[in-house]
Amino acid sequence: MLAVYLTGFMGSGKTTIGKELGKYLGVPVIDTDEWIEKEKDKSIRDIFNEEGEESFRKYERECLKEMPEKNAIITTGGGMIIQSVNRQYMQTHGQVIYLHCDLDEIFRRLEKDTSRPLLDGTKRENIRKLMNERKQWYEESHIKIDTTQRSINDIVKEIADRIKLR
Repeated sequence: MLAVYLTGFMGSGKTTIGKELGKYLGVPVIDTDEWIEKEKDKSIRDIFNEEGEESFRKYERECLKEMPEKNAIITTGGGMIIQSVNRQYMQTHGQVIYLHCDLDEIFRRLEKDTSRPLLDGTKRENIRKLMNERKQWYEESHIKIDTTQRSINDIVKEIADRIKLR
């Protein structure tokens, strides 16, 4: 099986779905944000605050090249797709799955989350703006799965069925 890259907006379920999909398929799961935090020995928020977004985006590019190309689920940060080099890399080295979630559900899921630096300020406005900016890039994925109001098991089974067909 080629690597499976889960992409989508923050709060769409990438980490949760990724863990369950990895169990279901019996393959390891690697979270790119966690990988970066471990490599740099600091939180994403600290990277943004101390080094800036540009440094973080550089770390994302470097991280992708370290990921396995087979038999792994790779959960990406919500902004991984904003760089064309990352989109191209994922498209050619695996199957890219866009986990879509309705805006109102994203608001609900992220309402109390303070860990995401790009949501500082007016959270609803920032979410809406970022989603609109990124939507076109998410849509370039091989497969689109709607996670809104669905059980984790249903989503995992749908992904497993659809990647087997590819």
